[in-house]
Amino acid sequence: MTERLDFNAWPQGVAALLARAADPGFDTWRRGIVRLGGCTNPVHLVGGAVMADAVTGEVLRSYVPDGDGGRLLVACGNRRASVCPTCSRVYRADSYHLVRAGLVGGKEIPTEVGRHPRVFATLTAPGFGPVHTRRERDGGVRACRPRKAADRCPHGVPSGCHVRHAEDDPRLGEPLCPRCYDYAGAVLWQAHAGQLWHRFVMELRRELARRVGLPREDFGDVARLSYAKVAEYQRRGLVHFHAVIRLDGPDGADTLPPGWATTALLSDAVLKAAGLVRLPALGADVVGHRMLRFGAQADVRPIASSGTGERLTSAAVAGYIAKYATKGAESAGAVDRRIHHARDLATLPVRDHTLRIIATCWWLGGLAPFEPLGLRRWAHMLGYRGHFSTKSRRYSTTLTALRQARTQHRAEQQRAALGLADRPMITVGQWRYAGRGYSPEAALVAASVREGGGGYGA
Repeated sequence: MTERLDFNAWPQGVAALLARAADPGFDTWRRGIVRLGGCTNPVHLVGGAVMADAVTGEVLRSYVPDGDGGRLLVACGNRRASVCPTCSRVYRADSYHLVRAGLVGGKEIPTEVGRHPRVFATLTAPGFGPVHTRRERDGGVRACRPRKAADRCPHGVPSGCHVRHAEDDPRLGEPLCPRCYDYAGAVLWQAHAGQLWHRFVMELRRELARRVGLPREDFGDVARLSYAKVAEYQRRGLVHFHAVIRLDGPDGADTLPPGWATTALLSDAVLKAAGLVRLPALGADVVGHRMLRFGAQADVRPIASSGTGERLTSAAVAGYIAKYATKGAESAGAVDRRIHHARDLATLPVRDHTLRIIATCWWLGGLAPFEPLGLRRWAHMLGYRGHFSTKSRRYSTTLTALRQARTQHRAEQQRAALGLADRPMITVGQWRYAGRGYSPEAALVAASVREGGGGYGA
């Protein structure tokens, strides 16, 4: 969505900007903001840096920010699109290249990795009560939950829904009967979702070893599982995992997998392993015994090479995972900030179902058996406390490596602009944190950059 500037909403900023425009250092000040591409909440640093010859130690250039109290503004780097659209675009692009490199090669990953068996898997949460849903089939939309009119739950609420919901219907994801919905079970599943994934990976190795007649402990000597995954919030407020899962040789992407490793074998093993995972939840003496598992609606599809004409290509999968790497619980109607006090629950701008999940997190988080889960800390995430995007160590490159490459490229451009491209150089800086955000006039400039479609790192 394009941001529209409303100058009438910022009279203080407009006046300050006009006054700033008369300042001799206006162009330098403006460039310092424009280069951030519209970052919404930049970090302020104070200090300085020197560029020196790496052999002789001769200082070639020194830099100390001037103006605004000697502060240097740097992009916040937040991955969430709801917090900073500019920085999230950079994170999304990095995630795309990371995932794609593990599918077709590049970024120091050999192109032969494209011949390894790989699938795109989706693992969902189980049901904790019937919710309104949109059912599409044969090009049309079907009734949400067709039931007889006389069928009702124990609380007298109709058990069915004959509405054909539109895509933007606010009822989607809402339980038909909130009193029947197992909110405690949903929160506990969410809090254990990361552990469930970990157990799934271990179970998948065991299942592959069983299928080819290998002892479990010998599997790593002949093959390796690599993956990259992302968590996506469904409308009902629970995450499901999208993952690229790849079979490699024992040394990862650099080695071909054994002859028995096929895409069909991997697909079948993923479905089987997902169905075997079980994990007992904490707090059985408080909310009853619960054995957590993945939902029955697991989906596994092979990934085709680029240009084959297949629908699920490497580029499509990388783009799909990268898109959800910049989203959080706010996509399910939650908030993008932590909740610090119980009284804050009364003013949260969320729907009733989301508020009940948050309140359940707060309630359980205050009980001793659930203390290890830190549910109050993660109430704004609806109880999910894992990383949104993760990968196995040898899947492909890392986000750190991609950022370092970008930083090095910019440094080389700077040296070339200064006529120092041929000299071996090192940069030494001393910086400390001095705050964040914009002044009113700087916020106007940053908003104009976002309006114009600029982007940090573009």
